[in-house]
Amino acid sequence: MEFQLRLSGNHYSSIKEHLFPGDGKEAVAIVLCGRYEHEETSMLLTHKLVPIPHEECERTPVHVNWKTDRLVPVLEEAAKKNMAILKIHSHPTGYPDFSETDDQSDHDLFRSVFGWCDYDGVHMSAVMLPTGEIFARVFGPDLNSEMVSKISVSGDEILIWGRDKENHTDEFSLRTIQAFGEGTYNKLKQLKIGVVGCSGTGSPTIEQLVRLGVGELVIMDPDEIEVKNLNRIVNSRMVDVGISKVEVIAEAVKSQGLKTKITPYAVNLYDNLDLLKELITCDVLIGCMDSVDGRHLLSQLSNFYLIPYFDIGVRLDADGTGGIKSIVASVHYIQPGKSSLMSRGLYTDKRLFDDGLKRQMPEEFAEREKVGYVHNANVNSPAVISINMQISSMAVNELLNRLHPFKDEGPGDYAKVMMDFCGGCIENTPEEDFETDDVSLKWTGRGDCSPFLRMPELS
Repeated sequence: MEFQLRLSGNHYSSIKEHLFPGDGKEAVAIVLCGRYEHEETSMLLTHKLVPIPHEECERTPVHVNWKTDRLVPVLEEAAKKNMAILKIHSHPTGYPDFSETDDQSDHDLFRSVFGWCDYDGVHMSAVMLPTGEIFARVFGPDLNSEMVSKISVSGDEILIWGRDKENHTDEFSLRTIQAFGEGTYNKLKQLKIGVVGCSGTGSPTIEQLVRLGVGELVIMDPDEIEVKNLNRIVNSRMVDVGISKVEVIAEAVKSQGLKTKITPYAVNLYDNLDLLKELITCDVLIGCMDSVDGRHLLSQLSNFYLIPYFDIGVRLDADGTGGIKSIVASVHYIQPGKSSLMSRGLYTDKRLFDDGLKRQMPEEFAEREKVGYVHNANVNSPAVISINMQISSMAVNELLNRLHPFKDEGPGDYAKVMMDFCGGCIENTPEEDFETDDVSLKWTGRGDCSPFLRMPELS
């Protein structure tokens, strides 16, 4: 069984501020966590933070004693909803392991936790070091512990600890290392990235991720290659017409002889629960879709399971006389617990309903469209591979900037990158300029629940 911990950027920043107030003494916090449990993966997801006030603790540089009164309502909620308890405290001395005092404290705490909670799922204890790095272990009902293999943060920066720390310098990796450093290359090699939509922007995005040395890709597109796709799908050929897009792309990646593992899904995002569970295990999601309902579903996965999400969109409007009237492309970086595509105004509830109607009841959609009841979702835009490749490259560079910040301004200043090709300008929008999605915030890190993602059609 592989155990993981995921934190939202909001929770990570708040925990770090609370655990290191500047006095050199240990501090502690409790977090109510959602769960993801499937096959050989058990994951805890931060959902509700409960800092234990410093004045309620006995604190020294090497230990912290605290009253458990504030834990009771958290335990009640965890027991009711089959959620988990995370205890996290600081080691201001930088001691990089659990101490004997920690062992005794954790044993006592989790014996009580399992007395409250009938569910057999694990609970977790973690330590944050002054650098911000976290290590953790889980406890089962027998109170035996096991170390957590991966810990990640979905914030302005994408932080990951606990994976393979070996160096992987070789001739293939050298150029990437020269540009972004050996640490970033080793992160890329350990990443699992889901790419949903494999045509105009998805295809060049996959190509770049493979060439950068990303360890594993999960790709999804339900369609087959048509002649009209040959002008924008990298490595596609005329003989591939009629073959699944993801099959052609996967075979091309495998034929390159590089080390990226690739898993193709020739299905619709809404029609395959196994695909959704596979996407949940990804470290990053990249959406390359036109449909509003598909983008909304990825946004829900991102929010419930704390996965950073890059949304790539291109709009090319023809002028009706054989030319192009406008070309605008954008990359949105969505981090759980902050703004969403909906709160940023990319779509409305009406558009979401219309796209869902088109997918589920195409005949009803057509009838409503005739009388003007639905948004026109059948408009095709021209495709230009040079535009697709440029905005795809910008998205990949934004991913790199979150793993290894290299721009003059911080990553938070690039929540949206928009290019107006006809106007010849690039506009960057910081996260703070967008409105928080308060509805989504209630479900950030909730993880497994019934119905899945609170969407009955997926159950």
